[in-house]
Amino acid sequence: MDGTDLLTIGQLSTRAGIAASAIRFYEQMGLLDLAGRTEANRRLYTRDTLRRLAFIRACQHVGITLDDVKVVLDTLPADRPATPTEWEAISVVWQRKLDEQQQWLDRLRGGLGECIGCGCMSFEACHRLNPADGATRLGHGPRFWKGDSPADVAPAP
Repeated sequence: MDGTDLLTIGQLSTRAGIAASAIRFYEQMGLLDLAGRTEANRRLYTRDTLRRLAFIRACQHVGITLDDVKVVLDTLPADRPATPTEWEAISVVWQRKLDEQQQWLDRLRGGLGECIGCGCMSFEACHRLNPADGATRLGHGPRFWKGDSPADVAPAP
């Protein structure tokens, strides 16, 4: 690979629209690999790093953790750019996770004004749908957004 195939961190930052500090952070987390360094010790990256950065940012945008991103990126080859087939395989892995995210977004959009089974007891509806915080027996967090319903709340013993 000749020097024209490599980007400095400044070039990568500009091209990707991401701060150099974020690129260094992603590198520190093991999401990106350096291709080398210049004689002045500046970081160099291959052009396919742009695709990885776009993937990382897209995942973050929909709420996927960097730890989850790393697990998937670790399945890609480290010694060469990933093929379109390899990127497609990743998209299959994410389908279920994205479907779950979509369900959460749908519940959020439709239920902000209703009881979510969180135990806050601050709305009159909570007294009706979650009396005495019965949803706590189903587990922690917003139980009705997680898929439980007020009908799942058994009366207190």
